[in-house]
Amino acid sequence: MQVAMLLADHAQAVQGKLYIVGGGWTIIAPGTPSAVAIYIRVPWTQTNTKHTWRLELIDSDGQPVVVPGPVGEQPIVIEGGFEVGRPAGSIPGTEQAVSLAVNYGPLPLAPGGRYEWRLAIDGHPDDDWRLPFSVVALPVQNQPPPEAS
Repeated sequence: MQVAMLLADHAQAVQGKLYIVGGGWTIIAPGTPSAVAIYIRVPWTQTNTKHTWRLELIDSDGQPVVVPGPVGEQPIVIEGGFEVGRPAGSIPGTEQAVSLAVNYGPLPLAPGGRYEWRLAIDGHPDDDWRLPFSVVALPVQNQPPPEAS
């Protein structure tokens, strides 16, 4: 399978199309909601078959990023499945496509950190299915000096 992935401010997958807002960044401020837009090209021979996908956030040491959960710390992992059929009248050998949009709220990521979303399909990762990004602190806004009395 071939996959294209993009970091965005927001994404939606509607009727096979991806709608992406603010896509293509690699640097984010702490506490900013974001999305991963995923477009999967499925070969003819892998259509009409159930597939699973797993998107995991890891840190710069290759370790899963964990957040507090109801039963202790939990890794940030999103999982799902897809099955794409062969439309009536399609030419044998024609690949099909699947669009996925994964939106997530503010994550507790530290400024100065480097992170990476990694995708695996049917338990198989690929070096091309990675989205690295950095978290940077917002610059402090200059405050006007207090007025003299």
